[in-house]
Amino acid sequence: MKGVLKTTLWSFAVLLALSGSAFAGPPYATDDPVPTDYRNFEVYLYSEGTHTDGDTSGTLAGVEVNYGAAPNLQLSVALPFAYDKGAGRGTLFGYGALELGAKYRFVQEDSDGWRPQVGFFPSAEVPIGDSDRPAGIGGGHVRYFLPVWMQKSFGSWSTFGGGGYWINPGAGDRNYWFMGWALQKQITSNFSLGVEVFHQTRDTSPGEGSTGVSIGATYDLNDRWHLVGSVGTGVQNARQTDESTYFFAIEWTPSLDNGD
Repeated sequence: MKGVLKTTLWSFAVLLALSGSAFAGPPYATDDPVPTDYRNFEVYLYSEGTHTDGDTSGTLAGVEVNYGAAPNLQLSVALPFAYDKGAGRGTLFGYGALELGAKYRFVQEDSDGWRPQVGFFPSAEVPIGDSDRPAGIGGGHVRYFLPVWMQKSFGSWSTFGGGGYWINPGAGDRNYWFMGWALQKQITSNFSLGVEVFHQTRDTSPGEGSTGVSIGATYDLNDRWHLVGSVGTGVQNARQTDESTYFFAIEWTPSLDNGD
């Protein structure tokens, strides 16, 4: 099954590159510099998970809210209800880390040239769960992510990516880098497909770095409701870090300007 998934992912990437402004951020691990429109919301009800050798963990159900607080400025908050199932024990549940962030786009894209748009998206993960539980769902330490993202669009194509540095305190933990890049195409007016490659250096002293790939899709039910999802797998140290990954969300995009 794992070999079939990897073959499907790479075949899709080749197909996408040969076929000829799209949605970014979720469902990808790679983000973009595009903030939520001024005085508009993006609300995601989501679930995500990762399976490794002997463990499956993630967010059983979570909510993420992005708000365009000013032109080129997005404020974000996410609250996950997490789960962790290890070998030889039952599944543990609890609140994960509260995620807080602010995305600021400081370079605008040149639609007639090659200049991309660029943004800075610092965020913090604040543990609110029980860090004493065996799964460590609560985390126990505040973590910070300091990334820079960029994007360039060409008609129905968009490409985006970048990366940043995680400040990851705690016994046995290490600060680490995350980076990724994605390519996406608007197939129809309400359906887009994309592929991404991402890499993370090791985040614990005995840990391993990881590289993964995923494919993502977005389907617009209408102007306000959207379905987004992705599946992926690791291609480096996958057994220890990422044998398979999924993300699925229902997105609601109300507009205060329209009175929704």
